[in-house]
Amino acid sequence: MKLWYRQPARKWTEALPIGNGRFGGMIFGKTAEEVIQLNEDSVWYGGPQDRHNPDAAANFPKLRQFVMQGKIEEAQHLARMAFTPVPKFFGPYQPLGDLTLWFAGHEGEYSDYSRELDLETGIVSISYKMNGAHYRREIFSSAADQVIVVRLECDHPAGLNFSANLSRRPFEGETRSDNGDSLVMSGQCGPNGIRYSVLAHGFCEGGVLRTIGDFISVENALKATLILASGTTFRHPDPLQVCRRQVWDAQRKGFTDLLDDHIREYRSFYSRVTIDLGGSDKSAEPKRADADNGADFAATVETLPTDVRLKRVQSGQDDPGLVALYFQYGRYLLISSSRPGTLPANLQGIWNDQFKPPWESNYTTNINLEMNYWPAEVCNLAECHQPLFDFVDRLRVNGRKTAREVYNCGGFVVHHNTNLWADTVINGTNVRAATWPTCAAWLALHFWEHYRYGGSLSFLAERAYPTMKEAAEFFLDYLVEDKQGRLVTGPSISPENRYLLPNGAVGYLCMGPAMDMQMLHSLFSNCVEAAEILGCDEEFAGRLNEAIERLPEPKIGSQGQLLEWQEEYREPEPGHRHISHLFALHPGEMITPNRTPELAKAARTTLERRLANGGGHTGWSRAWIINFWARLGDAEQAHDHVLALLRVSTNPNLFDEHPPFQIDGNFGGAAGIAEMLLQSHAGDIRLLPALPKAWARGKVCGLRARGGMEIDLEWEVGRLQKAVIRASLDGNCRLRNETSLSVSCNGATVQTMSPDSSVQQFAVEAGKAYTITPSS
Repeated sequence: MKLWYRQPARKWTEALPIGNGRFGGMIFGKTAEEVIQLNEDSVWYGGPQDRHNPDAAANFPKLRQFVMQGKIEEAQHLARMAFTPVPKFFGPYQPLGDLTLWFAGHEGEYSDYSRELDLETGIVSISYKMNGAHYRREIFSSAADQVIVVRLECDHPAGLNFSANLSRRPFEGETRSDNGDSLVMSGQCGPNGIRYSVLAHGFCEGGVLRTIGDFISVENALKATLILASGTTFRHPDPLQVCRRQVWDAQRKGFTDLLDDHIREYRSFYSRVTIDLGGSDKSAEPKRADADNGADFAATVETLPTDVRLKRVQSGQDDPGLVALYFQYGRYLLISSSRPGTLPANLQGIWNDQFKPPWESNYTTNINLEMNYWPAEVCNLAECHQPLFDFVDRLRVNGRKTAREVYNCGGFVVHHNTNLWADTVINGTNVRAATWPTCAAWLALHFWEHYRYGGSLSFLAERAYPTMKEAAEFFLDYLVEDKQGRLVTGPSISPENRYLLPNGAVGYLCMGPAMDMQMLHSLFSNCVEAAEILGCDEEFAGRLNEAIERLPEPKIGSQGQLLEWQEEYREPEPGHRHISHLFALHPGEMITPNRTPELAKAARTTLERRLANGGGHTGWSRAWIINFWARLGDAEQAHDHVLALLRVSTNPNLFDEHPPFQIDGNFGGAAGIAEMLLQSHAGDIRLLPALPKAWARGKVCGLRARGGMEIDLEWEVGRLQKAVIRASLDGNCRLRNETSLSVSCNGATVQTMSPDSSVQQFAVEAGKAYTITPSS
């Protein structure tokens, strides 16, 4: 479980990421001039603003009337003027700066170079030989101590000679030496923006460490350690004081304890899940020289670097071991970019080297932010979900104001982009993307999923249900009756997609797009279930049930496809990257092959039509498609798209490529691989529901299922050999499987019930483990 390379990174998407959820770096591994590009999750340009358009509320009734009357062009013209914010855009997420190391005498040739990221320790290592000496570096970002640690070693006495500097460009602030052994860089991110501080402190074994100008100089040392801390006024009024305390505490520990504590804390998350899909990182061919000399084949098989393995897959080969690595890398990235107490992972996680990054590297809530958290529960990283919940708490505060001032509605509303300050107004001038008031519903469903996996009644009562209820309250006010007596949202959009009007013009504003209706069905139904569990809000639940009965159902079009809008339109881009009207298939669960076969067939047709017209051309879209095919039980299609994700949309460092880099594809891809191995939606648990032929043998341990269960799976020749289900809650386990299974607990047979021929159901007790094997 390592990403490794035989050469330094030449560009940012070859560098290796580290992070502790808040403080991250990208490591290039250069020999003469090393660069560690730094990020801190709260470094955003500019401060909070009230950007509500003062004319929005007065024009909302007219805008809705235009859309309901079919005057789409007039509506879109008005929306751009009356609904877009003032000012139009908020500031971007930005880099913190660079730590650059210059190594004296390292401009020459080097040998035996290796650069790696060990997923099992969260450590990046660089090793090479030069001028008769062996140089080694280890870099990690410690959540235990909230610092980045850079360790440098040389096996030659007095062999370490380098200078280190902190910089940021453009830069408004100061860099200076501090106490003769440290550097400080401080500044501010734009008018009214946060102020930040970075402190780099060093110590060495042998030799001398001192500051010269705004550099740390290490001379004639055997070993050296740099400790970096960072902070901003988003969290602390005096971030430099906090940095000094963190560095001081870290220095007192010493490198060995820093390393041990980092590995121990990191592994408490990472080691929960292991995976083996077969395959390896070994070449299928012996090294040519050894083979020509008749050497034993097994002894000459070569371990392949990650970029070479990726190129082989991109040339048409398969590599199940690389898929397993990609899955665990997705878990690593979530651990490294989202921890309790941090901000949620943005479009790039926490890693960004641009001061004007694509889409501001913001929180895009019409799928991207949600996709970032698809692997959190199933991949046994539930705590990593916490930053999203904390962020939504802040969105609720601002979203109440937006709901009231723009729509004259209760509850809270969120539109398709937000930022550090939890902005909830429509963002930008692109009405086709921005005029979507349904994001709060999707975000609220994440709270429900966290409850379904973990079963905490206190979380349901104190966090999940209040959020879900407040999101639902907005829509009870926002829904309007159409000509057929149905309740629909509007004006709204089907995220970022367009349709053709009869006169050939392009439309995007609409009433009741399919995604909205599916999402509200899920939100309202789950609110009702939560109220029943908690024994509260009977009257409110009754209102929701009445509304559910009046929501439009999914409709099938003339080509057998699910309709994206309430009417069947021609589309200018039939291969659009968003496939929003399949929300009911994934991550929703209104559509399943066994319960709604006609709708599942229509979902398949929709996918086939999208793909036939070039769909899936962005990394995150391809990741969603993996999940769709997995839910449909089509293992080979799901596998084809896993390979397509690697072949078309993956950088040498395995970062997802939109293009450009976006991290959502990494998270969606990891979730899709998990979905192929285990599903637990719609009341059923499915073991190996979409196992492709290429993964004929394998094992996965530690995946989570809804209902408080942790599951291990082993299979051979494409068939389940053994599963172990560990229950953390009392309840029922309902297995849906095509063949009969035997269940035992502590060696004793557990009796099962079969409500239908493909289901076996049995009671589970918290703290007990149940072994599942094929019936003989």
